[in-house]
Amino acid sequence: MIDSLKHLPRATVAGARLEAQFTDLAPPLSARAAAIEAARCLYCYDAPCTRICPTGIDVASFIRNIHDHNLNGAAYGILRQNILGGSCARVCPTEILCEAVCVRNHDAEGQPVRIGLLQRHALDSASFTEHPFERAAPTGNVIAVVGAGPAGLACAHRLAMLGNDVVIFETRDKSGGLNEYGIARYKLPGDFAQQEVDFLLAIGGIDVRHGRTLGENLTLQELHTQYDAVFLGLGLNASRRLGLTGEDAPGLMAAVDYIAALRQADDLMLLPVPQHAIVIGAGNTAIDMAVQIRRLGAETVTLVYRRGFESMSATGHEQAIARANGVHMRAWAAPCDVLFDDLGRVRGMRFEHTCLDGERLCNTGVFFDIAADAVFKAIGQHLNAAALADPMARQLARAGDKIHVNAGFRTAQAGIYAGGDCVALGPDLTVQAVQHGKLAAHAIHNDLQSKAGAAWPT
Repeated sequence: MIDSLKHLPRATVAGARLEAQFTDLAPPLSARAAAIEAARCLYCYDAPCTRICPTGIDVASFIRNIHDHNLNGAAYGILRQNILGGSCARVCPTEILCEAVCVRNHDAEGQPVRIGLLQRHALDSASFTEHPFERAAPTGNVIAVVGAGPAGLACAHRLAMLGNDVVIFETRDKSGGLNEYGIARYKLPGDFAQQEVDFLLAIGGIDVRHGRTLGENLTLQELHTQYDAVFLGLGLNASRRLGLTGEDAPGLMAAVDYIAALRQADDLMLLPVPQHAIVIGAGNTAIDMAVQIRRLGAETVTLVYRRGFESMSATGHEQAIARANGVHMRAWAAPCDVLFDDLGRVRGMRFEHTCLDGERLCNTGVFFDIAADAVFKAIGQHLNAAALADPMARQLARAGDKIHVNAGFRTAQAGIYAGGDCVALGPDLTVQAVQHGKLAAHAIHNDLQSKAGAAWPT
């Protein structure tokens, strides 16, 4: 897909300087800084930070362990609840979760304990001499997991812990899903995502088979027949379209495709970089795209959203990162036409000012153009229809364009479970996907142990 930009020049920022733009967004805490920060925690009873954490990490407990110089204990407590706690410490929106409800926000300092950085410190500093988790006695069950993203990996790990064998089927060449292909490179730099996958798989009992795609060389029917249970951790891998003429023109592409190419690039200087770019969207992907293309050397980057900034799904913290990196933010503007040069390549986009009439978004009839040699769409993703095209998959109940599940992550088909971004439970966050996978694993295990696994009532 990045071939859409092959006519653009390559990155012109010097190599060393360019690499420096994609190191950690926030530097790690030193041992002394971590000790001081841990001492700020009040170790609340029934701590609100733990209650709001999607994976239920006992925040006060792991911070106390850091304070007591028990880093392995702190790390174990985190990983027991969130096996992808290292990546979540870096990408989780702590500013609207654990840190937002920290009681230190309301004292004289008015600053929360930096829980995300402390979690990162614990996991980066731990030194296990052997894998911290052991497998239970073998159950004899073999479960198929579709998708090696956060939900699928978390499900596979917990199933393996419980004594089951797992086969993961993954489309891409690497495991990790969003962490490997979709997160800004400055949030998860280097090969951190793969190190985390390797650690997770070290528990044993998990076989990953790459190049296997549901709807292409794999069907739900055959998985259901061959395995004791199936977990669908499909993610959302089809980009939404703007619905404009010329949407496939050179210079216009999905932001997630460019981010994936950026994350997999061995030499950033080989990436095509527009001089002037437009990013359309309101979420973290839009912010990640805008900031990264700016750091690659784009002269101007304009992020455009059809509503006000307060309605963006990207947090205020993420919006501040964009502004700090020189991204221009334009609100109340809807894309209406792609503008082309004489060669049929993108030269900009026409927008129409919008406004609210009560709660309804309205067009104003006032237009303006923004010049650009590349436009990146970050307007959301949806399930690839081909993945659920076989007869059994078509029988799965839907919630909008997602798979409908009950509280136990059971679908309407007995023995088939689903979690992560492909279901309609909770926000589309890495930490939420991990929790889905973990809880689904327990439901699968318990159902198989009781020989239940019946479809939930519709």
